[in-house]
Parts: sequence; structure tokens; C-alpha cells
Amino acid sequence: MLNIAVKAARRAGGVINRGARNLDVLNVREKAANDYVSEVDREAEQTIIRTLLEAYPKHSILAEETGASNTAAKSEYQWIIDPLDGTTNYIHGFPQYAVSIALAHRGVITQAVVYDPCNNDLFTATRGAGAYLNDTRIRVGKRQQLKAALVGTGFPFKEHKHIDAYLAMLRDLMQHSSGVRRAGSAALDLAYLAAGRLDAFWELGLAPWDIAAGSLLVTEAGGSITDLQGKDQYLQSGNVAGGNIKILAELLQHLAPHLTPALKAA
Repeated sequence: MLNIAVKAARRAGGVINRGARNLDVLNVREKAANDYVSEVDREAEQTIIRTLLEAYPKHSILAEETGASNTAAKSEYQWIIDPLDGTTNYIHGFPQYAVSIALAHRGVITQAVVYDPCNNDLFTATRGAGAYLNDTRIRVGKRQQLKAALVGTGFPFKEHKHIDAYLAMLRDLMQHSSGVRRAGSAALDLAYLAAGRLDAFWELGLAPWDIAAGSLLVTEAGGSITDLQGKDQYLQSGNVAGGNIKILAELLQHLAPHLTPALKAA
């Protein structure tokens, strides 16, 4: 199953790279405030779905642009797809975006692919078999204190109802870490966390397709991933934090004072 997911991701990457050569004529529309979709997103998504269903016609699909499909099959397997995570980066020619594909079996993520077509970096994981960057096993970073950690994040750009809480978190983490980075692709941020390029990560308001593949990469690389209260409801709430065990515990301590009742209830 992982091999099929890799094939789908690489095919989508080809669509994305071809589109990147003609950004000036790319058809883009705004789905919601600050949330864009391009013809490349749609073509890449259909390429992924077609590849997956050719191999597994009875599996169901949850994809960013088309939503849930093939649900009549009532399969125990569901592919969770973001064909182009980081569309805003992409349409501006900012080379930080990725294809994200995960497979859930009875609600548990078992396979993961995050593919960076700019750098031809392929991050993969199978539950119980470790995480890899291309052909090399990856592990989360070994730093033991937040003050030495490079922390990734993402701004709540679609809606601003939690902006004050987020800015308080950002202010806190800027003062208690080695640095904070916001690159614009949560899937790639989580892949970087798994590979030790980031030591910690947190973000609010994500969708399942933003998190699913990256979450398995992190755990199979020896890290931990939770919601902002240290629980396992991140796919449901969209609020996520991750790192090695010690860094994550310290990160959650710094986030806790800034959690509003609305965030706690999410």
C-alpha cells in the first residue's frame, strides 16, 4: 500500500512541477478568506485519487478539494489526501509545499507519504516500521530543553477567532526557545519535525489532511504528537503539538496558560 501511495504522490508532484513553470497563467480562486485553490490542486488531487482507486477500488477517500468520496464501499480503509499543502506558497513561487497522503485503517493511520516536489524529498512511514527520508531512517531531534529548540508553527490564517490566544503563545515561545519558524506547510513542518530539522511544532485549526500523514511520520520517528492539552484528539480538533517526549512536555507547559475555554473545548 505504501508503494501505491508513493506512486500517487510522485505523479501529483509531476503535475505540481509542471504547473510551477507557468504560475503567471495559473487559474486560482479564493475558497474562503486567505484560503486558495488552483487548477493544479484539483488536477493533482484527481491524479492521486485515480492512482489509488486503480489499485484499491473499494477504498474510501477523504480529500481536501473533493471531500469524502467512494463512501458507498463502506471500506475499513480511507485515504486522507492533501494534494498541495501550501497552495499560497505555491502560487507565489515560494518553494515550500508538499503532497500529503495517509491511509487510515479503522480510523488508525497506518501509512504516510509526504512528498516535497521542489527538492524531490520523499518522507514515508508505515506503522511499526519506522520513518524514512528517501532511503534513510529518520529520528526526531535529541535536544532535551525547549530553550535550545527550533520550533515550527503555522499562523491561524483562515479565521482569526483564536488570534489573541495564538499571539500569546507565539510571544511565549519566542522568548523560551532558540527560534520560531513559520514556513507555510503543516505537512512539511511535521515531516521536518520527524527528520530532526525542527525540534517542536504547534498549530491551531488544521484539517485532518494537513495532519494525518505527518503525525505518523513523527511517531514512527520516535516522537510524540498530541492536541494542545496533551490528548490524542488532534485529528478531531485540528489543534496539534509535537516533539520528542521531553520537548513536547515543556512545549505544552508553555501553551497551557494561553488556552481559552474555546480551545479547550475544541
